Amino acid sequence: MSTNTSNIRSGDIRREIEALGPWFHNLHLPDGVQTAPGHEYGDFPRFKWEHLAAAVPEDLSGWSVLDVGCNAGFYSIELARRGANVLGIDVEPLYLRQAQWAAERCGLTDRLQFVEGQVYQLMRERREFDLVWFTGVFYHLKYATLALDLVRRLTKRLMMFQTMTMPGEDVLDAPEDLPLDGRTKFLDPGWPKMAFIEHRVAGDATNWWAPTHACVEALLRAANFEVIDRPEHEFYLCKPIPGDTPADLDRILEILGEAGRSLGGVCSP
Repeated sequence: MSTNTSNIRSGDIRREIEALGPWFHNLHLPDGVQTAPGHEYGDFPRFKWEHLAAAVPEDLSGWSVLDVGCNAGFYSIELARRGANVLGIDVEPLYLRQAQWAAERCGLTDRLQFVEGQVYQLMRERREFDLVWFTGVFYHLKYATLALDLVRRLTKRLMMFQTMTMPGEDVLDAPEDLPLDGRTKFLDPGWPKMAFIEHRVAGDATNWWAPTHACVEALLRAANFEVIDRPEHEFYLCKPIPGDTPADLDRILEILGEAGRSLGGVCSP
């Protein structure tokens, strides 16, 4: 292909990118064009992936992956490149259009599927996924711990978790029981705690929670996950461990009923 023809093609792609904007993921397309080269956070989320990549198996052939809150599909695409079959879900139709367009540009449509949906719809899912990618979502959810329990139900091998957090790495060995008059212990720096955001952070009214590191680990344990790696700030690679389903979740599922249509009919076998 001549240089002139290549430049014309790149110009066409840039116009398509602009028409699909704005972009939150800066995707590097096969021809070198980027979707958001002027991103306020830099080369996002690629600079995150550079730290996460080594924590994920290099060969994901035969793995099923659920990407919750897939946005424009950066992580979905990277996991598909390793051989996984990926289902990405998001509540924002714009992001799904971007992700589908990017999958076509990357030649990965046979391994990628994107569906409009939200994490609470996982109540109706019965299939397990080898890997659940649950990043950039938890702190945007009013009912965040319910979502984490739902994700646990669907996780077969691994789960990558990320949330916005409060500063600090302190962790204490919390007692199995605490008397009512011992609640001053809650004020210790290492006690698991989570800040509730009544208004906004960074202008975003959907930022609801900011747990401490100790709280993240406690939340994951309570959901029957074991943290096996922390490959990047605020990221936790987990494996599911045996444990009882929280009684509250059982009650919710009983009320709602588990029968019903799954996400676009694409998840359930």
